Amino acid sequence: MFTTPLRPLARSVTYTRGLHLALPMTAVALWLFIDKQSPWVPLLLAVPIGLIPGMRLAEAIQAQLFLTPHERGATDATIAVAPAADWADRWRTVLWLEIRLVLSTALFGIGVPSILLCSDLVRAALGAGPTGDTLLHLDGPRWWFALAAPLPILVLLALLVGLGELVTACARWLLGPSASTRLHALEERTERLLENNRIARELHDSIGHSLTAMVLQAGAARTTGEPEFTGTALAAIEDTGRTALEDLERVLAVLREPSTPVIQRPTLTAASRLFDSARSAGATVDADITGPIDRVSGPISREGYRILQEALTNALRHAGRVAVQVRVHADAQWLELEVSNPVPAAESAADRAGHGSGLRGIRERAELLGGDARMGPEDGQWRTWVRLPTHSLG
Repeated sequence: MFTTPLRPLARSVTYTRGLHLALPMTAVALWLFIDKQSPWVPLLLAVPIGLIPGMRLAEAIQAQLFLTPHERGATDATIAVAPAADWADRWRTVLWLEIRLVLSTALFGIGVPSILLCSDLVRAALGAGPTGDTLLHLDGPRWWFALAAPLPILVLLALLVGLGELVTACARWLLGPSASTRLHALEERTERLLENNRIARELHDSIGHSLTAMVLQAGAARTTGEPEFTGTALAAIEDTGRTALEDLERVLAVLREPSTPVIQRPTLTAASRLFDSARSAGATVDADITGPIDRVSGPISREGYRILQEALTNALRHAGRVAVQVRVHADAQWLELEVSNPVPAAESAADRAGHGSGLRGIRERAELLGGDARMGPEDGQWRTWVRLPTHSLG
């Protein structure tokens, strides 16, 4: 068992990080072979090289391979394998290249003399004479020189571990996901959670209700023993089961469908397609959209589209081919969505409020975004009202 100070020396990543630090010196050595009078030129050349978008991708692949090999293929990797998306990413790549060159120079500037010093001590312990690369001129042979010989190597190993940790920290800072990348990842995760919750609610509402009805119908048919009633119950079970299978296929189709990136999903600027869809189903939609809808932030606008979709779906499901009033208004602080439709005579407020997943989904989306929602009958109309904060509006 290795003690704690020596444990890093037993890790393979320590030496892959050392190799990563050594690689830039090949370019520096090549330049010094061309011109020894200007060793600073590689630092200058790193600027235009780092501004190339693909350079960030190449550096990230190399850094992940040598510095954090345990994170390869992980979705939460601290080093983002992607080209530069903007100028901020490009300048971060430039700074990374400069730091990498400096740390590489430090490793060689201390490492090479350490190796030469160890060699001098060993030669002096054996009584060998100095060479042209000798740093210390020692009289020998002296046996205690052999005891001091490992010390420069220990310094080199400590330097290797320390610089390896430092270059890895710099890579995570400069080659890690940008703020926009982290925001998109958060949006993707939020959207997946919302979609999973919606699917779970739909399965519970439709499949659970259907299975309950089928069990009750089968139990009634078994206890009565009347052929006519049994035939009627079996027909109802068949219809209910067919409907449940259709709902199940619809939900599974959503799960099998490849995920669309969040940034490509519809926003409120495409709300007209929802109105057209409702009109094609027989409803009369009167829409009033005011305010800078196109300036609503992406996450709010996408969720607003979903909420509007749920509200229109509920109106069609419960009221059918009726007149639907839609109002969308945005200002510097709030986005307001309102959908109103006549309440069917055969349906009570408790009926709509107590069944279905649409209303719960609207409330959950609004609460998740820091807004609020109110749904209920008002003057013979079923009114769905949602308010969401729009902090990103200028």
